[in-house]
Amino acid sequence: MNHPEKSTLTALLKDKARELGFDLCGIAKARVLEKNARILKDWCDAGMNDKMGYLPRNIGKRADPVSLLENAVSVVVTGISYYSEFSQRKPMVPVLSRYVYGKDYHLVIIPKLEQLLEFIRGIVPEAEGRAFSDSAPVFEKPWAAEAGLGWQGRHSILINKEIGSFIFLGILLLNLDLDYDKPYAKDHCGNCRICIDSCPTGAINDNRTIDARKCIANLTIEGRGPIPGELIPVMGRRVYGCDRCQEVCPWNRIPKAGAGEFRISPELAEMTLEEWQSMSGVDFDRIFRDSAVERVGYARFKANVADLTGAGRPSE
Repeated sequence: MNHPEKSTLTALLKDKARELGFDLCGIAKARVLEKNARILKDWCDAGMNDKMGYLPRNIGKRADPVSLLENAVSVVVTGISYYSEFSQRKPMVPVLSRYVYGKDYHLVIIPKLEQLLEFIRGIVPEAEGRAFSDSAPVFEKPWAAEAGLGWQGRHSILINKEIGSFIFLGILLLNLDLDYDKPYAKDHCGNCRICIDSCPTGAINDNRTIDARKCIANLTIEGRGPIPGELIPVMGRRVYGCDRCQEVCPWNRIPKAGAGEFRISPELAEMTLEEWQSMSGVDFDRIFRDSAVERVGYARFKANVADLTGAGRPSE
């Protein structure tokens, strides 16, 4: 069977990615990311992974795409903005990270990548691939830089000059040889330290890594048990995740508005402090259906609300 030239196939793939709603699409040659494996190992050895014990167990697998797709040749990396121009409107309410305002990104990005894979199979029937979005041990941000989409800022998050850093990344591993984008080699952070100096808990290290033991996102999502009392006064009522380092980043002065699936709902935007504090399990299930917030469950989420609004934890 005759197949299109790889340059033609690459162009068709990228055109389809844009049609599916992705803002960014780049391609890198599959290889072992040894440097990133060493960085992750040193970070875990220093205990900065906190209670995320799965991270040191998967370093080798995370570094090598072949561990996830035996005949991987190409790494397709996509990006889509999730920035919501509208946010929570009521004063003194618990604060959510923008990435959970709308639909769970896993439910949006992975189906889009699977559609992209099916499109490719329509052209090259023997094509094999696997799609991921924060759903497998993959170095997503380093691969995004390898595929030319941007650079990892001082806050460790990928930054794209055109759309900022409020970006969900997706990975599609393929067994096809494609045209590869040049790795992004420039660092446009320069001497800027605004994100480091603005982090409420001092969690951003000088080497573009995060100390999860101090990170608000880790404490409110991955953590177990009460939030450390000494950190509560500086957390700014953030009950699920934290956007502070991105909010102050100069590259996010005019962020690209995200897709409709990621915009905040009117109900969530207008909730008062009293409504947050009186939220029932039924309310939680309705408000956060198909949201990433579901992963922590009602009990843990309500405990965060109690801790961060001074209402006191509910009795066990």
